[in-house]
Amino acid sequence: MQRLIEGIHRFQLQEWGHYEGLFHRLSREGQKPHTLFITCCDSRVLAELITQSQPGDLFVVKNVGNIVPPASQAADGQSTAAAIEFAVSSLQVSDIVVCGHSQCGAMTALLQPPHPQMPYLSRWLTMAAPVKKILEENYSHLTELDDRIIAAAEENVLFALENLRSYSSVAEALLQGTVRLHGWFFKISSGELFTYLPQQQQFVRI
Repeated sequence: MQRLIEGIHRFQLQEWGHYEGLFHRLSREGQKPHTLFITCCDSRVLAELITQSQPGDLFVVKNVGNIVPPASQAADGQSTAAAIEFAVSSLQVSDIVVCGHSQCGAMTALLQPPHPQMPYLSRWLTMAAPVKKILEENYSHLTELDDRIIAAAEENVLFALENLRSYSSVAEALLQGTVRLHGWFFKISSGELFTYLPQQQQFVRI
């Protein structure tokens, strides 16, 4: 906690002056983010840092494993579902990014079920069960756990993009051409970002 308090003091004394005008404008005008950025709770994945975005640019949603529940299961992921609805219908973002990452603990837990004393995590991960099935059917050639985790993380991004289309607000915006969907993958060890290209059916470096 002391580290957080010291950081607050440094922000107020050293950094606030650089952002004061921006925050005053955001306070007057409200937030108008251009992108809904859905990513993992992992402490190493910081949307604003890896995209070099300013306050007010991104509407960031973080959850365990950057999982997007299908609209039919939204009751089990109300916070994420509510954020999607709000970002598209109220904030009218023009882009939605789902960003997975390497060394994902959620994908590890999906492939190797977590300890029974974590029932909430287990229940949350059931929404990504189709990803595990894809791994079992299409990635049996991957024998190393690290490779399977990466494959699961990438497939989970694609599954999230598919689920986004099940939300009426997103479907309508896509039909009107007012929103675009993007699947990204962040490699922690190198800081590289990859984007999924449907025409190539693979993630390529940005």
